[in-house]
Order: sequence, then structure tokens, then C-alpha cells
Amino acid sequence: MLSSLGINALPASIVDHTISLIDHMIFKRFRLQEEIFLITNPGMDLLKADNNQPTAKRRRLPPDERRQQIVDGAVAFFAEVGLDGKTRDLAKHLGITQSLLFNYFENKESLIEAVYAQVYIDRLSPEWPHRLVDRSVPLRSRLLAFYNDYSKLIFEYAWMRIFMFSGLAGAELNRRYLEHLNQMILHPLLDEIHAASSKSMMPDMEDLWNLHGGIVYIGIRQHIYRTPCPDDPRLAIEKAIDRFLQAFAIEQD
Repeated sequence: MLSSLGINALPASIVDHTISLIDHMIFKRFRLQEEIFLITNPGMDLLKADNNQPTAKRRRLPPDERRQQIVDGAVAFFAEVGLDGKTRDLAKHLGITQSLLFNYFENKESLIEAVYAQVYIDRLSPEWPHRLVDRSVPLRSRLLAFYNDYSKLIFEYAWMRIFMFSGLAGAELNRRYLEHLNQMILHPLLDEIHAASSKSMMPDMEDLWNLHGGIVYIGIRQHIYRTPCPDDPRLAIEKAIDRFLQAFAIEQD
């Protein structure tokens, strides 16, 4: 077959690389199917050890549980293929019909809204805004506590990849999330930084975004670029915060 395509005329290194890429694509597709299957069928194996065993019957789930399984599967699906992924393919991976999926979600947009809420909004701690403005705690300690907690939330495969795919697709998810983050976290935090700054060296929102973006970039390197990252990001976060405070002569702990 390869010779009929003229591939045997190519250098061996290119042929090997091409075959390797094809194998990798097949493996990734199988892994996605396996991941979604295990999410939606807890306690079951995708491939049975004994093919003579009868196939397990699908358990009828309460509506809330079925809806949650669809959302969990959609998170894994969209993280792998992007928001342009088809609901028909998602339903196939979930082992359900597309009509059943739409019994729980009016359309694809409402499903994406549920994914957005689960991955981004529902994970934000309601305690963060209060802790960030608690001036009984030094500013450096507040920054460290917040960004260590926040990094645990976002340095995650689905969070990073869905956010990336949303931005590339021009979807509203990114803009809405960043506006929410601005109001909930960054604007109050900037007020706290101003309160601790000298009048001659007052950081603005762009400076704070540079700090925030630099910390987020650790997760981008890990889950998007797949480049080496710190095993424990806390030290890198601490260094970034200390550099920020030193740049504006803000007193540390």
C-alpha cells in the first residue's frame, strides 16, 4: 500500500515519522473514547478481558445523574477536539443517542454553557474576594495564598485546553470569564496593591495582568506546549510575586 502511494520514494526518516504520526492519532482517538467511556460508565472496562462474557446492560440513571455524566463526558470531549466538535460525535462517544443528549440540553450552546459553568465558574471559591481584602493579613501572604489556590484550579488539562479552543474559535467564554475574574478578583486586588504602594510607584491594571498572565503561563506550558514545567509551581509563583512587589517597592512580610 505504501508503495502504491509513492511513499517508498521518500526518505526513510520521513516515512517513519509519518507512520509514527498516524499511530499517535489513532492512539489519541482510542484514549479519548476510553476516557469518556470510563467517565460515563464507572466501574466498567472499555475492553473486556473475556470476550465470551455478555455485554453489560446500560444502567438506567436518574435524570440529574445522567445529565452530570453528559457534562463530564462533554468536558473531556471538548478538551480534546475543541468546541467545534459535533454533538453527534459526542453522543457516539458517550454511548447514547443524540436525541437523548438533547433531552437534557436544548442545543449545543446550552451544553457548552454547562461545561463553562462546571469548568470555570463553579470552581471559583466565594471566599477569595474576602480573603484578598483582609488587611489583617500581609499583602504578600494574601497573594501567595490566592495564586497557590488558583493554580491548583487552572493548571488542569480540561481548563487550559477548553480555554484555548474557546479563544481560537472566537467564542464568548473567554471574554465572559475574564470579565468575571476582573470584577471578582483583579480589580479588588489592584485596590489592595495600591493601598500598600508608595505614591511614586503605583502599578496599574496592565502590571497586574503581567503578574497574573505570567503565572497562568506555567499551566499553558504544561498542557498546551507540553514543555518541561516545575513539578511544584509554588516556588515559581512565589518568585513571580516577590519580583512584582520589589518592582514597585511594596513592603513584603
